[in-house]
Amino acid sequence: MHITRYTDYSLRVLIYLAMQRDRLSTIQEIADSYQISRNHLMKVVHQLNKKGYIETVRGKSGGMRLHREPDTINIGVLVRETEQDMNLVDCFASGGNCKISPVCGLKGAFAHALQAFLDTLDGYTLEDILPDRHRPQLLRLLQIA
Repeated sequence: MHITRYTDYSLRVLIYLAMQRDRLSTIQEIADSYQISRNHLMKVVHQLNKKGYIETVRGKSGGMRLHREPDTINIGVLVRETEQDMNLVDCFASGGNCKISPVCGLKGAFAHALQAFLDTLDGYTLEDILPDRHRPQLLRLLQIA
C-alpha cells in the first residue's frame, strides 16, 4: 500500500493545526514548516475545509484551524476520504485487465491485507498520533514558536 502525497499532506496539515490550537495558521507557514509546495497544500486545505476537518477565515489576518477536536478525527476515515484509488493491483479496478483474475487467490490476499491496513488505522485518531511526550520535539522540528 502506498499513501499518496495528497493523503500525506492532509495528515501533515492536521498535525500542524493540532499543534497550533490557540491561533490561526496559514498555508504558507505550513508549507515553509514542512518544506513542501504551497500550491500542493492549497488543494489539500480546500478539501479538508469542505469535508469539515478544518475551518478557514478569510482576510488579512485570516488562516485556518481545526474544526473538530483531534480525538474525533479518525485516521482510517481520513485515509479513505483522501485516497482516490485503493486498488492495490489492476484486478481490483472494475474492468481490471488480468487474465487469471477469475481463479487467482492473490486478489483475496491483497483485499485482506488492505482491510487489515485500514482496520489498523481505524484504531487511531489525530490525538493518538500526537503524544504529549513528543510535543516539544514536534514543535521544534516544525519550527513553531
